[in-house]
Amino acid sequence: MDDIEEYRFKKLIQELENIKGKATELISLYIPPGKEISDVVAYLRDELSQSSNIKSKSTRKNVTSAIESLISRLRYYRIAPGNGIAMFVGHKSAEANQTEMVAYVIDPPKPIQSYIYRCDSQFFLDPLKEMLGEEKVYGLLIIDRKEATIGLLKGNRIETVEVMESLVPGKHGRGGQSQRRFERLIEIAVNEFFKKVGDKASEVFLNTKGLEGIIVGGPGPTKDYFLQGNYLHYEIAKKIFPKTYDTGYTDEYGLRELVNNAQELLQETQLAKEKAQFKAFMDEIVKENGLAVYGEEEIRKYLDMGALDVILISEDMDKVRVKARCPQCGYVEDRTADANEELFCPKCGALMDKDEEKDLLGDILHKAKEKGTKVELISRDTEEGEILAKGFGGMGAIARFKI
Repeated sequence: MDDIEEYRFKKLIQELENIKGKATELISLYIPPGKEISDVVAYLRDELSQSSNIKSKSTRKNVTSAIESLISRLRYYRIAPGNGIAMFVGHKSAEANQTEMVAYVIDPPKPIQSYIYRCDSQFFLDPLKEMLGEEKVYGLLIIDRKEATIGLLKGNRIETVEVMESLVPGKHGRGGQSQRRFERLIEIAVNEFFKKVGDKASEVFLNTKGLEGIIVGGPGPTKDYFLQGNYLHYEIAKKIFPKTYDTGYTDEYGLRELVNNAQELLQETQLAKEKAQFKAFMDEIVKENGLAVYGEEEIRKYLDMGALDVILISEDMDKVRVKARCPQCGYVEDRTADANEELFCPKCGALMDKDEEKDLLGDILHKAKEKGTKVELISRDTEEGEILAKGFGGMGAIARFKI
């Protein structure tokens, strides 16, 4: 997903999260790619039959109509296409103790992993949320003298790439020269194994697009000896996080263990990146002829001229870009406003009509893509993110050149 697609997908998930139903009147249906729709319809017809046992008359009616709506929408498919289908249908709570029918059919940005049918008072969105942020890729390496496993962390999904077993012999019980000779053979075998692991890991990670960093773990001190031995390609060595993690295993289970142990590191890495971006912006502000740009009007001017290198935007910005018209005096203007804000004419004071309304962040992202400007979304989980939101109206930028 590019920035615009990811942003719109996040907004859609937020919209679905805000929908609440009475009792169990909201149905979530996930159909993985390639699944026969006839099987799904048969399952839904069985659920339709079961729904007749619901005691509440209104709940029974709403669940029945939701299932019938799903069946009706599925008649256009033979098998689930592309990445599969996600469908959300049901009756949400409305004013005056009423309900309102809603229906969403989503072409997910990544493949749906399993078939899910769930009926609840809110939509089940975990599979969609797991599709977010998967562009963040981390290398995983766990190693000891007997085994090494190389993997990738893509979003919340762990992929095992290679499992390598060594030919390092076990301990020798003899003493004297025989013992020393045997120990030298062991060290030679370990060195050869480390070389093979280093070559394979370097090959995998050098060919991994968008690699953010590499996390290393394993039982005991072997992992640290491996890193000190310079067995990895120098470009890969630059991406290794300084901290290593202890694991009890060196197989696929060990990869999961490594990711669990490194959760704090992964969170800090993203926050550190945001802090560095904001610091670069602030550094330009204090320079005599700095390239910092702030204020929506100024940012738009620079953006229209293709003069911005990067824009920093608060992730939770909830503003809209409105084309407003006064029905009394005919005054027209483009204006940024809070969502659902009433707008009054600056000339005659009348309540203005909104002829066109679009999300501000989506509008900026679209224009930035046209102009080749990078956009970085900044969370409010740090002091820097809070300053950007409150001190700069949620938006700041660094220009390529001064206008």
